[in-house]
Amino acid sequence: MSKLREQMKYDMDLKGFSEKTKIAYLKHVELFAKYFKKSPELLGEEEIKAYLHHQLIERKMSRSYNTQAYSALKFLYETTLKREWKSYKIPRCKREKKLPKVLSREEVKRIFNVTTNPKHRAILMTTYSSGLRVSEVVNLKVNDIDGKRLQLFVQGGKGQKDRYTVLSRKNLELLRDYWKLYHPKTWLFPGQDINEPLCVRTVQKVFENSVRKAGITKDVSVHTLRHSFATHLLESGVDTFYIQKLLGHSSLKTTSIYIHVGNLDGMNIKSPLDDIDNE
Repeated sequence: MSKLREQMKYDMDLKGFSEKTKIAYLKHVELFAKYFKKSPELLGEEEIKAYLHHQLIERKMSRSYNTQAYSALKFLYETTLKREWKSYKIPRCKREKKLPKVLSREEVKRIFNVTTNPKHRAILMTTYSSGLRVSEVVNLKVNDIDGKRLQLFVQGGKGQKDRYTVLSRKNLELLRDYWKLYHPKTWLFPGQDINEPLCVRTVQKVFENSVRKAGITKDVSVHTLRHSFATHLLESGVDTFYIQKLLGHSSLKTTSIYIHVGNLDGMNIKSPLDDIDNE
């Protein structure tokens, strides 16, 4: 499969796929080939359906996993092997519509309070303050901070899209104190090698430790800070259109999910039953 693998990787490079997506797609194709012990070039629609069914029903893999496997195989056959992909013959698994977990403002404050390392505190506060993905916060550069306009520049976010997002005054002061301690040159949050950004897993571990110290038992991840940023803005009355732009979502439909997790009391929404006796 080495030649086919290289061709698929080349095609994904041309499409501008992220490194993470390329690794995931190649792994799915590798597992598909191993399952049948044949090159994908010798396999077709029936084998693809059988494999996806096996992953979903027998191995009980998640729908999101199966959806990614579907996308990887579709790319392989359509783009690399130049074969027709008939969606009606190879149905895609329906996506799960799960609501994101969200932290309250008080819980976010507790997480910051127990994070005593200045660098770690700056990372977590910047993630929440600007609604960043973990991959975005580790790739921030010193020059991405615009203190005068209170903006933060996100270069090459998801889908390789640049955007500006909000920068809190409180976070700006924290970052200035952090800079005085660490004097980062290029990367705002460098790793052990100052010429490389901090790795994502390090930030995840920092967040996990802080959540545990804060006594929070919710099933949350560092990405929950981004969800909480959006939800808290919505509860404060910020229009979903502006939240969409700050998060870098392509569709307003993606952003509207936060309407379902917002605190209804905080948004001054109440049941019409409460007004019946007043009429």
